[in-house]
Amino acid sequence: MENVWMRPERPARGPRPGFSRAQLTEAALRVADAEGLDAISMRRLAAEIGSGTMSLYRYVSGKDDVIDLMVDAVSAEFLPPDVPSGDWRADLRALAIQGRQAMHRHPWMARVTATRQSSGPNGVRTFERALSVVDGLGLSIDVMLALVGSVFAYVNGYVAAEMGELEARRRTGLDVQQWMARQAPYLETLLKSGDHPLFARVVAESGRELADPDERFAYGLDRLLDGIAAALPGG
Repeated sequence: MENVWMRPERPARGPRPGFSRAQLTEAALRVADAEGLDAISMRRLAAEIGSGTMSLYRYVSGKDDVIDLMVDAVSAEFLPPDVPSGDWRADLRALAIQGRQAMHRHPWMARVTATRQSSGPNGVRTFERALSVVDGLGLSIDVMLALVGSVFAYVNGYVAAEMGELEARRRTGLDVQQWMARQAPYLETLLKSGDHPLFARVVAESGRELADPDERFAYGLDRLLDGIAAALPGG
């Protein structure tokens, strides 16, 4: 099957296009950002841009192509403008923080990138720049790939958990505090048993440090970067 990036931007035949691939992508992003990835359909996108459904197939082969376009568009938001700066640790940290911010703007992104990465122009450009951060450290390309991949995996996993909480709140109508209050009788039974002393400490003491989600993210990220630093030649 032909890759969307190999398809011409404008159809070679037929009437003059009434919209561009970029407009189609923007419409898809608006829908997915507001309503989630499941709201994306060719019919819905046609309605968003004021076109017939079948006319969309002159630009894309189907929903998978649309998602590829969306992922690649968001991938452009992952790169801080001053990366690489020559400081690999600061650069990987900046990439991770900006990546998380981009995924917060597009909550569906973590779900998609958990299974596939963008092979589009923005995705490849981001990947190239990320690898360039650790180039010159005396590492093989496989180790460079593993180090950069571990940072992106941390970001993706962290954001997926955050988005999972938002989805649970949407589905149940309960925030974390309300959900915990509902669990209180069961938790009290567990705590009284004395079988889970560390869990009891979590219930009694957690939240005094690293209560802010940004602080927790940065703490875990810094420990990951500590591990990378220790593994480098001369580390």
